[in-house]
Amino acid sequence: MRVALVCPYDLDQAGGVRNQVVGLAGALAAAGDAVVVLGPGDPAHRAPLEVASGAVRLERLGTSRSLAANGSMAPLALGPSSVAALRRALLRFAPELCHVHEPFAPLLGPAAVLLARCPVLGTFHRAGADAIYRAARPVLAPLYARLGGAVAVSEAARATLVAVLGARAHGVAVVGNSVDAARVGASRRDAQRGRVLFFGRLEPRKGVADLIAAVRDCPAVRELRIVGDGPEAAALRAAAAGEARIAFSGRLDDAELAGELARAEVVVAPSRGGESFGVVLLEAMAAGVPVLASDLPGHREAAGEAAHFFPAGDPDALARSLAALLDDASRRAELARAGRERAAGASFTAQATSYRARYQELLAPGSRNVPAGS
Repeated sequence: MRVALVCPYDLDQAGGVRNQVVGLAGALAAAGDAVVVLGPGDPAHRAPLEVASGAVRLERLGTSRSLAANGSMAPLALGPSSVAALRRALLRFAPELCHVHEPFAPLLGPAAVLLARCPVLGTFHRAGADAIYRAARPVLAPLYARLGGAVAVSEAARATLVAVLGARAHGVAVVGNSVDAARVGASRRDAQRGRVLFFGRLEPRKGVADLIAAVRDCPAVRELRIVGDGPEAAALRAAAAGEARIAFSGRLDDAELAGELARAEVVVAPSRGGESFGVVLLEAMAAGVPVLASDLPGHREAAGEAAHFFPAGDPDALARSLAALLDDASRRAELARAGRERAAGASFTAQATSYRARYQELLAPGSRNVPAGS
């Protein structure tokens, strides 16, 4: 098959949707498909795109600008020149199927749905339907109706779609996010006593401020490593001022992150909300690191019983849970074993197999070519 994967988010800035598109592209190419990844990007950014397979074509469609959305700052293409570049790229590649991640994310998501001259599959990642998102229903419903098929990455993402679109989205299938276990587990485990790791984007919804407050009240933590960057970085550094146990590492490449995971005794995912699926949890589990996570539906869906949970947004509960986990070697070993097993079933190869079946359904003669929930 000739498949165009469209990512509205900057391909050269680290992010959950981008990482899923890149991983899927590599797996599809490995299965023999001709694949192009289309999205905004600028190789000068600090997190350049790495594609697992040399068979994947990549075309950057202009640069991005940050837009506040769902408690985060999303790097999106907001200029008409990017839409024109998308149109040219689709005509040039002539895909048999166009797979758009976040079809509602401006501007490339809707543009791809409207411009593609082939069946379009939409994957919805977002969790959380705020008032603005709900108010956009009159615009989003006709766009959704143009999709040939629709899936969500989790039950939380599907529930969000239902909250916005109503009954027409009830039948949408779920295809979970995946993890590249070889990438995150490249280093041998060398856990250091009391070493705690957070990795991800530094923004309020990720709950890093709660983690910093918890660590101040948790003597069992010998070192907290905070890996990542984002709009809250300066405020978090100020909040951690004077606490010698807390260190900020900024963004790291894959090999450096694998090293941090290898040395961590526990990974903490303290998000306050807005998580459709806890990919960070899967990545930590694939590396064999016990996970302590806020009790969110997306986190539960990603980890099942392979993580220890605490109430989201409660630094005191986080401190107690962290102290208990650091003091319980058998519990950590149990979580590490369960986590590895959980992550092993979430490969990009398996995800690609699931998506390829849906592609073939849309391309089959006589396909109604309407969203799965209609």
